Amino acid sequence: MTITQLSTFLKITELNSFSAAADGLGYAQSTVTTQIKQLEDELGCVLFERLGKTITVTSSGERLIAYAEKMLQLEREIRLDVTDEENPAGVLKLGVSESLCISRFPQILMEYNRNNPRTEIRIQFVTHENIPDLLQKGELDMVYTLNPLIEDERIKILHKRREKLGFYISSNHPVAGKNIREKDMEELPLLLTGHNCSFRNMLVSCLEKNGISPKIVLETSSKEILKQFAINGFGVAFIPDMTAETEVKTGKLTRLTWKGAGFPAYSQVLIHKDKHLNKAISGLVEIIQNS
Repeated sequence: MTITQLSTFLKITELNSFSAAADGLGYAQSTVTTQIKQLEDELGCVLFERLGKTITVTSSGERLIAYAEKMLQLEREIRLDVTDEENPAGVLKLGVSESLCISRFPQILMEYNRNNPRTEIRIQFVTHENIPDLLQKGELDMVYTLNPLIEDERIKILHKRREKLGFYISSNHPVAGKNIREKDMEELPLLLTGHNCSFRNMLVSCLEKNGISPKIVLETSSKEILKQFAINGFGVAFIPDMTAETEVKTGKLTRLTWKGAGFPAYSQVLIHKDKHLNKAISGLVEIIQNS
Protein backbone atom coordinates (compact mmCIF):
# COMPACT_ATOMS: atom_id res chain seq x y z
CA MET A 1 0.00 0.00 0.00
CA THR A 2 1.14 3.56 -0.63
CA ILE A 3 0.58 6.98 0.91
CA THR A 4 -1.12 8.00 -2.34
CA GLN A 5 -3.61 5.14 -2.05
CA LEU A 6 -4.38 5.97 1.58
CA SER A 7 -4.79 9.65 0.74
CA THR A 8 -7.22 8.76 -2.03
CA PHE A 9 -9.11 6.42 0.30
CA LEU A 10 -9.55 9.18 2.90
CA LYS A 11 -10.66 11.69 0.28
CA ILE A 12 -13.39 9.28 -0.86
CA THR A 13 -14.58 8.78 2.72
CA GLU A 14 -14.62 12.55 3.22
CA LEU A 15 -16.61 13.31 0.05
CA ASN A 16 -18.52 10.01 -0.12
CA SER A 17 -17.89 9.89 -3.86
CA PHE A 18 -15.26 8.43 -6.18
CA SER A 19 -15.85 11.12 -8.82
CA ALA A 20 -15.74 14.01 -6.35
CA ALA A 21 -12.53 12.59 -4.86
CA ALA A 22 -11.00 12.35 -8.34
CA ASP A 23 -11.90 15.98 -9.04
CA GLY A 24 -10.53 17.12 -5.70
CA LEU A 25 -7.25 15.27 -6.17
CA GLY A 26 -6.85 16.12 -9.84
CA TYR A 27 -7.02 12.48 -11.00
CA ALA A 28 -9.05 10.69 -13.63
CA GLN A 29 -11.83 8.67 -12.01
CA SER A 30 -10.31 5.48 -13.43
CA THR A 31 -7.10 6.26 -11.51
CA VAL A 32 -9.01 6.56 -8.24
CA THR A 33 -10.87 3.31 -8.93
CA THR A 34 -7.61 1.51 -9.68
CA GLN A 35 -5.93 2.79 -6.50
CA ILE A 36 -8.78 1.56 -4.32
CA LYS A 37 -8.91 -1.79 -6.13
CA GLN A 38 -5.18 -2.27 -5.52
CA LEU A 39 -5.61 -1.34 -1.85
CA GLU A 40 -8.52 -3.77 -1.44
CA ASP A 41 -6.57 -6.55 -3.15
CA GLU A 42 -3.56 -6.04 -0.87
CA LEU A 43 -5.65 -5.92 2.30
CA GLY A 44 -7.92 -8.76 1.19
CA CYS A 45 -11.15 -6.94 1.98
CA VAL A 46 -13.79 -4.64 0.49
CA LEU A 47 -13.49 -1.02 1.63
CA PHE A 48 -16.60 0.42 -0.06
CA GLU A 49 -20.01 -1.01 -0.84
CA ARG A 50 -21.05 0.20 -4.29
CA LEU A 51 -24.83 0.37 -4.66
CA GLY A 52 -25.47 2.02 -8.01
CA LYS A 53 -24.20 5.59 -7.74
CA THR A 54 -24.19 5.40 -3.93
CA ILE A 55 -21.20 4.21 -1.90
CA THR A 56 -20.88 3.41 1.78
CA VAL A 57 -17.80 2.59 3.82
CA THR A 58 -17.67 -1.03 4.99
CA SER A 59 -16.71 -2.06 8.52
CA SER A 60 -13.20 -2.84 7.22
CA GLY A 61 -13.06 0.61 5.66
CA GLU A 62 -14.15 2.21 8.92
CA ARG A 63 -11.27 0.47 10.72
CA LEU A 64 -8.81 1.60 8.06
CA ILE A 65 -9.71 5.29 8.44
CA ALA A 66 -7.90 5.72 11.77
CA TYR A 67 -4.77 3.96 10.50
CA ALA A 68 -4.76 5.93 7.25
CA GLU A 69 -5.03 9.22 9.16
CA LYS A 70 -2.07 8.20 11.35
CA MET A 71 -0.02 7.21 8.30
CA LEU A 72 -0.64 10.54 6.60
CA GLN A 73 0.15 12.41 9.81
CA LEU A 74 3.45 10.53 10.10
CA GLU A 75 4.23 11.26 6.45
CA ARG A 76 3.73 14.98 7.08
CA GLU A 77 5.92 14.85 10.20
CA ILE A 78 8.69 13.00 8.36
CA ARG A 79 8.79 15.69 5.68
CA LEU A 80 8.92 18.45 8.30
CA ASP A 81 11.23 16.75 10.82
CA VAL A 82 13.72 14.59 9.00
CA THR A 83 15.79 17.35 7.48
CA ASP A 84 18.89 19.34 8.27
CA GLU A 85 17.52 22.40 6.50
CA GLU A 86 16.40 25.49 8.37
CA ASN A 87 13.37 25.79 6.08
CA PRO A 88 11.69 22.35 5.99
CA ALA A 89 9.36 21.42 3.16
CA GLY A 90 5.99 19.90 3.94
CA VAL A 91 2.42 20.54 5.07
CA LEU A 92 1.46 22.01 8.46
CA LYS A 93 -2.23 21.54 9.26
CA LEU A 94 -3.36 24.39 11.49
CA GLY A 95 -6.62 25.07 13.30
CA VAL A 96 -7.39 28.76 13.90
CA SER A 97 -10.23 30.64 15.55
CA GLU A 98 -12.17 32.96 13.25
CA SER A 99 -11.46 35.95 15.51
CA LEU A 100 -7.72 35.51 15.01
CA CYS A 101 -8.11 34.96 11.26
CA ILE A 102 -9.82 38.33 10.78
CA SER A 103 -7.42 40.26 12.99
CA ARG A 104 -3.97 39.10 14.06
CA PHE A 105 -3.20 35.94 12.14
CA PRO A 106 -2.89 37.25 8.54
CA GLN A 107 0.20 39.32 9.43
CA ILE A 108 1.66 36.39 11.37
CA LEU A 109 1.14 34.12 8.38
CA MET A 110 2.76 36.60 5.99
CA GLU A 111 5.87 36.78 8.16
CA TYR A 112 5.96 32.99 8.52
CA ASN A 113 5.69 32.49 4.76
CA ARG A 114 8.62 34.85 4.18
CA ASN A 115 10.77 32.83 6.58
CA ASN A 116 9.47 29.37 5.58
CA PRO A 117 8.60 29.48 1.86
CA ARG A 118 8.73 25.67 1.52
CA THR A 119 6.22 24.96 4.29
CA GLU A 120 2.58 24.87 3.18
CA ILE A 121 0.02 25.84 5.82
CA ARG A 122 -3.52 24.47 5.53
CA ILE A 123 -6.00 26.31 7.73
CA GLN A 124 -9.22 25.05 9.28
CA PHE A 125 -11.59 27.03 11.50
CA VAL A 126 -12.02 25.41 14.92
CA THR A 127 -14.43 25.74 17.84
CA HIS A 128 -13.72 25.19 21.52
CA GLU A 129 -15.26 21.76 21.97
CA ASN A 130 -13.56 19.85 19.13
CA ILE A 131 -9.96 21.05 19.53
CA PRO A 132 -8.61 18.21 21.76
CA ASP A 133 -10.15 15.53 19.52
CA LEU A 134 -8.74 17.05 16.33
CA LEU A 135 -5.25 17.20 17.85
CA GLN A 136 -5.47 13.67 19.25
CA LYS A 137 -6.59 12.20 15.92
CA GLY A 138 -3.79 14.00 14.11
CA GLU A 139 -6.22 15.88 11.87
CA LEU A 140 -4.45 19.05 13.02
CA ASP A 141 -0.79 19.56 13.91
CA MET A 142 -1.32 22.74 15.91
CA VAL A 143 -4.13 25.05 17.03
CA TYR A 144 -4.08 28.83 17.45
CA THR A 145 -7.28 29.72 19.22
CA LEU A 146 -9.04 32.48 21.15
CA ASN A 147 -11.08 30.92 23.94
CA PRO A 148 -11.32 30.49 27.69
CA LEU A 149 -8.25 28.60 28.85
CA ILE A 150 -8.42 25.07 27.43
CA GLU A 151 -7.29 22.51 29.98
CA ASP A 152 -7.23 18.92 28.75
CA GLU A 153 -4.79 16.15 29.65
CA ARG A 154 -4.38 15.33 25.95
CA ILE A 155 -2.96 18.71 24.96
CA LYS A 156 0.04 20.92 25.70
CA ILE A 157 -0.14 24.73 25.79
CA LEU A 158 2.87 26.28 24.06
CA HIS A 159 1.73 29.88 24.42
CA LYS A 160 -1.08 31.85 26.06
CA ARG A 161 -1.91 35.54 26.29
CA ARG A 162 -4.81 37.20 28.11
CA GLU A 163 -7.21 38.90 25.68
CA LYS A 164 -10.23 41.16 26.16
CA LEU A 165 -13.87 40.82 25.19
CA GLY A 166 -16.08 43.87 24.90
CA PHE A 167 -19.52 45.26 24.18
CA TYR A 168 -19.59 47.30 20.97
CA ILE A 169 -22.28 49.64 19.77
CA SER A 170 -22.83 52.29 17.11
CA SER A 171 -21.02 55.49 18.08
CA ASN A 172 -24.24 57.52 17.82
CA HIS A 173 -26.33 55.09 19.89
CA PRO A 174 -27.94 56.64 23.04
CA VAL A 175 -26.09 54.17 25.28
CA ALA A 176 -22.67 55.00 23.79
CA GLY A 177 -20.25 56.41 26.35
CA LYS A 178 -22.13 55.06 29.37
CA ASN A 179 -20.95 52.59 32.03
CA ILE A 180 -22.93 49.36 32.09
CA ARG A 181 -23.16 46.24 34.20
CA GLU A 182 -25.37 43.16 34.31
CA LYS A 183 -28.58 44.94 35.36
CA ASP A 184 -28.28 47.33 32.42
CA MET A 185 -28.39 44.46 29.91
CA GLU A 186 -32.05 43.65 30.58
CA GLU A 187 -33.42 45.72 27.68
CA LEU A 188 -30.38 46.05 25.42
CA PRO A 189 -30.72 44.05 22.18
CA LEU A 190 -27.75 41.68 21.98
CA LEU A 191 -25.86 40.56 18.89
CA LEU A 192 -24.15 37.30 19.82
CA THR A 193 -22.11 34.48 18.36
CA GLY A 194 -23.71 31.02 18.01
CA HIS A 195 -24.57 28.44 20.65
CA ASN A 196 -21.26 26.59 20.24
CA CYS A 197 -19.24 29.73 21.01
CA SER A 198 -17.67 29.89 24.47
CA PHE A 199 -17.89 33.72 24.55
CA ARG A 200 -21.65 33.69 24.08
CA ASN A 201 -22.05 30.99 26.72
CA MET A 202 -19.96 32.95 29.25
CA LEU A 203 -22.12 36.05 28.81
CA VAL A 204 -25.48 34.26 28.85
CA SER A 205 -24.44 32.29 31.96
CA CYS A 206 -23.33 35.50 33.68
CA LEU A 207 -26.62 37.25 32.93
CA GLU A 208 -28.73 34.29 33.99
CA LYS A 209 -26.87 34.08 37.31
CA ASN A 210 -27.97 37.68 37.87
CA GLY A 211 -31.58 36.82 37.08
CA ILE A 212 -31.51 38.48 33.67
CA SER A 213 -33.02 36.90 30.58
CA PRO A 214 -30.94 38.26 27.68
CA LYS A 215 -32.70 39.91 24.75
CA ILE A 216 -30.89 38.23 21.84
CA VAL A 217 -31.86 39.64 18.43
CA LEU A 218 -29.14 38.02 16.31
CA GLU A 219 -26.94 34.94 16.55
CA THR A 220 -24.25 34.21 13.95
CA SER A 221 -20.76 32.76 13.88
CA SER A 222 -19.58 35.71 11.75
CA LYS A 223 -17.95 38.55 13.70
CA GLU A 224 -18.14 40.70 10.56
CA ILE A 225 -21.93 40.39 10.44
CA LEU A 226 -22.20 41.18 14.16
CA LYS A 227 -20.14 44.34 13.66
CA GLN A 228 -22.22 45.49 10.69
CA PHE A 229 -25.47 45.08 12.62
CA ALA A 230 -23.98 47.01 15.54
CA ILE A 231 -22.75 49.79 13.24
CA ASN A 232 -26.27 50.12 11.84
CA GLY A 233 -27.76 50.49 15.32
CA PHE A 234 -29.47 47.11 15.66
CA GLY A 235 -27.90 46.24 19.01
CA VAL A 236 -24.82 45.56 21.11
CA ALA A 237 -22.22 43.14 19.76
CA PHE A 238 -20.27 41.08 22.29
CA ILE A 239 -17.00 40.29 20.53
CA PRO A 240 -13.22 40.13 21.12
CA ASP A 241 -11.56 43.55 21.19
CA MET A 242 -9.07 42.51 18.50
CA THR A 243 -11.88 42.06 15.97
CA ALA A 244 -13.20 45.63 16.36
CA GLU A 245 -9.97 47.66 16.33
CA THR A 246 -10.47 49.07 12.82
CA GLU A 247 -14.10 50.09 13.43
CA VAL A 248 -13.18 51.84 16.70
CA LYS A 249 -10.35 53.76 15.03
CA THR A 250 -12.66 54.93 12.23
CA GLY A 251 -15.42 55.90 14.68
CA LYS A 252 -17.95 53.39 13.43
CA LEU A 253 -18.13 51.54 16.75
CA THR A 254 -17.55 52.48 20.35
CA ARG A 255 -16.74 50.18 23.26
CA LEU A 256 -19.06 50.39 26.25
CA THR A 257 -17.40 50.58 29.65
CA TRP A 258 -18.27 47.29 31.33
CA LYS A 259 -18.40 47.32 35.14
CA GLY A 260 -19.68 43.79 35.62
CA ALA A 261 -18.01 40.39 36.05
CA GLY A 262 -14.94 39.53 33.99
CA PHE A 263 -14.85 37.28 30.93
CA PRO A 264 -11.46 35.51 30.89
CA ALA A 265 -10.24 34.72 27.38
CA TYR A 266 -6.83 33.77 26.04
CA SER A 267 -5.16 33.43 22.70
CA GLN A 268 -3.51 30.01 22.95
CA VAL A 269 -1.22 27.79 20.90
CA LEU A 270 -1.93 24.09 21.45
CA ILE A 271 -0.47 20.79 20.28
CA HIS A 272 -1.05 17.18 21.30
CA LYS A 273 0.93 16.34 24.43
CA ASP A 274 2.97 13.67 22.61
CA LYS A 275 3.66 15.65 19.44
CA HIS A 276 7.26 16.42 18.55
CA LEU A 277 7.93 20.17 18.44
CA ASN A 278 9.47 20.36 14.97
CA LYS A 279 11.04 23.37 13.24
CA ALA A 280 7.86 24.22 11.35
CA ILE A 281 5.79 24.48 14.54
CA SER A 282 8.43 26.15 16.73
CA GLY A 283 9.05 28.79 14.05
CA LEU A 284 5.36 29.68 13.93
CA VAL A 285 5.06 29.75 17.73
CA GLU A 286 7.99 32.17 17.95
CA ILE A 287 6.30 34.61 15.56
CA ILE A 288 3.02 34.36 17.48
CA GLN A 289 4.79 35.04 20.78
CA ASN A 290 6.44 38.15 19.34
CA SER A 291 3.34 39.51 17.61
